[in-house]
Amino acid sequence: MPGKAERPKVPRFETEAEEARWWDEHRELAEEELSKALADGSAQKGTAQRLTKQWRASKNITIRMPVDDVERARRLADRKGMGYQTYMKMLLHEALSREESDANAVPPQRRTG
Repeated sequence: MPGKAERPKVPRFETEAEEARWWDEHRELAEEELSKALADGSAQKGTAQRLTKQWRASKNITIRMPVDDVERARRLADRKGMGYQTYMKMLLHEALSREESDANAVPPQRRTG
């Protein structure tokens, strides 16, 4: 198994778009390294299968939203270098996690009377 110093150096990226561009430009190197890792058994197993399972478990929905909110999401997502739908899914996931955490932290109040 190659040591960390022997592996190609992947830079830090400012945006997802920048990262996607780098991986596209270095596709052959990535494929070569993956092939080596699969051959020598050092590839971590499960990630691709887990992501595929999560994708298949997702569901397409249609939701009506104010145009202004969609445009705000587009602008903010663009600043982060990501698609607006991905950005909105991320925001929704974070909000649901926060709401669930808050709901579990506060015991329900009893009504008297």
